[in-house]
Amino acid sequence: MDRILRGIMRYRVLDRASMVKQFQAVKDNPTPKAVFYTCMDSRMIPTRFTETSVGDMFVVRNAGNLLPHSQHFMDEMTSCEPAGLELACVINDIRHIIVCGHSDCKAMNLLYKLKSKEESNKEQRRISPLKSWLCTHGQSSLEKFIEMNGDFTKPMLFTAETPQRKFVAYIDPENQFCIEDKLSQVILLIYLIHLCTGVLSAGRKKR
Repeated sequence: MDRILRGIMRYRVLDRASMVKQFQAVKDNPTPKAVFYTCMDSRMIPTRFTETSVGDMFVVRNAGNLLPHSQHFMDEMTSCEPAGLELACVINDIRHIIVCGHSDCKAMNLLYKLKSKEESNKEQRRISPLKSWLCTHGQSSLEKFIEMNGDFTKPMLFTAETPQRKFVAYIDPENQFCIEDKLSQVILLIYLIHLCTGVLSAGRKKR
C-alpha cells in the first residue's frame, strides 16, 4: 500500500499536468476506436502494450476474461460485459472489438480443475463466487475443450453467429503450451462467438 501511495504522490508531481492536458483535449469529443476485453490479472496492462492513451479505447476486465453468451441475460438480469458492449458499440458506435487472453491465467487454471465434479458441485459454487462465475460462463467452453481428449493435432470446429456459419481452428498443434494455456486459447475463440451474440442482441435493442 505504501508503494501505491508513493506512486500517487509521484504522479501528482511528475505526470498530473500532462495528463490533465490530455483529458482536456478529449473531454468534449472523445473518439475511442476500440473496446478491449481482457483479464483482470495484474500482469495485463492493455494501455502499455497497445501504446494507447487517454480516450483511445474502452477497457472491460474481469476474472478470467469471460464473455458470457447473450442467453444468460434475460429481462433485467445482466452484467458489465454486455453492458460495456452496448455502451461501446451501440451508444458510441465503436467498430472494433479486441479480445485478449494471456498465458498462466489463474482463473483458467482453476476452470481446468473444475472439470472435476468435486470442485464444481453446488456447494462449492455456493461458497465461492469465483467458481460460480467460472462454471456459469466457462462450462460450455470447458466441455468443448474436453471433447478433444488431449489431441490438438486435429482441427476444432466452431459455430459462428449463426448455425450456418462455421469456422475451423487449430489449438497449439505443435504442442508448445501447457494444457491450461490450450484451454485459454479455446475459450478465446468461444468468446468471439459470444461477442457476436451480444452485438446482435444489442443491435436488436437499438432498433
